[in-house]
Amino acid sequence: MGDVVNLRRARKAKARSDREAAASENRARFGVPLVRKRLEGALDAQSVKSLDAHKREPRPGPAAGASEDGAAKP
Repeated sequence: MGDVVNLRRARKAKARSDREAAASENRARFGVPLVRKRLEGALDAQSVKSLDAHKREPRPGPAAGASEDGAAKP
């Protein structure tokens, strides 16, 4: 004759293995490796630095709101 099996334990063990299989599939499908995250962060920082290096400085001149002839705008 076969072994006696506690059905409650077997049901819980099967549910646990099903959850682990689904979690493993989700990690493979949606997970982003740490190396990729660091690379994207470094590329973002590099692009921000490059854009900041190419910013134009405002021209020195009359204060904002003043026209070329020196009269203030209403």
